[in-house]
Amino acid sequence: QVQLVESGGDLVQPGGSLRLSCAASGFAFSTAFMNWVRQAPGKDYEWVSSINTRGSTTYADSMKSQFTISKDVAKNTLYLQMNNLEPEDTAVYYCVEGAVFAYWGQGTQVTVSS
Repeated sequence: QVQLVESGGDLVQPGGSLRLSCAASGFAFSTAFMNWVRQAPGKDYEWVSSINTRGSTTYADSMKSQFTISKDVAKNTLYLQMNNLEPEDTAVYYCVEGAVFAYWGQGTQVTVSS
């Protein structure tokens, strides 16, 4: 079955960087449409970024200068490089498979605080 396991979340100071990883299995990762979605405390889910089967990427407008999505097909792993983090980026970050957001990982906590 589809499994998505996120890692890399941590406590980081404002201005810091993190790289999130999502280990994928149970489906054809090399041809999958993949997404990152986040949920801040007390708020709705917020789409962050997507990467399509050809490797083309899209980002939420407020995040396109901060975040970079990528995938390593050989390792079946999705990444999210996050730079210049701010307290407003504090959230649980989810790896999500599919253009219809069918399968979700358990999430990884990112906390930005001094």
